[in-house]
Amino acid sequence: MLPSELNDPFQTNIPPIAQIATKELQLFLSENQHVWKHNFGLTKGKKGAVKGKMFGVLVVQNEQKEFGYLAAFSGKIGDDPHPSIFVPSVFDMDTNDHFITKGLSAITSISQQINALKEKREPNFESKITRLKNHRKATSIHLQEELFSHYYFLNKSGLEKNLIDIFEAYHQKKPPSAAGECAAPKLIQYAYQNQMTPLAISEFWWGALSKDQSKKHKEFYPSCRDKCRPILGYMLSE
Repeated sequence: MLPSELNDPFQTNIPPIAQIATKELQLFLSENQHVWKHNFGLTKGKKGAVKGKMFGVLVVQNEQKEFGYLAAFSGKIGDDPHPSIFVPSVFDMDTNDHFITKGLSAITSISQQINALKEKREPNFESKITRLKNHRKATSIHLQEELFSHYYFLNKSGLEKNLIDIFEAYHQKKPPSAAGECAAPKLIQYAYQNQMTPLAISEFWWGALSKDQSKKHKEFYPSCRDKCRPILGYMLSE
């Protein structure tokens, strides 16, 4: 039986239809991860740093009353382009990276200046390094804020807000690093953009035990509160 409304992403009471979709996605991961660059720690002999990932599944209904599911992962994976089964990031840095490239170049230039001062050790080099480090930090903060200003999310009524405005309205704070890249917001955004109705959602961990040892392979977990609570609160409102 299909649920009448979307389940709470911050709970782990997963509807049966989402559990079925999750098993299908996990089968896909098992059969294909060996050809990906990303090392989940499940394939023997694979190179690269081992890192598990949160994945998400969203069961949807389209305008033709057809049912299916969407899939997403949190953050980034090392494969470019990523496997087409997954929905894209809310903000595509690969095609909208003009200001990112400029900002990263500026940060790299400052770091090079710092390294040069360390090598030459000229008079007052320490105070010069301190000023440059402060400048680099300010540049990095500005770049992150500009990036967040390009992450726009829809709510049920089709209204848009960017990350900065969403977090400001929620608790008068700035978004934390990597906000907007979790699986659940990606899934719901893609559903809204393509006139799909979200019916059931689940998120699970895939791969080696997480660094803090709190997440285990194939286990369900709720959406994170620090990054996703403000975003999903807005997206699921009218």
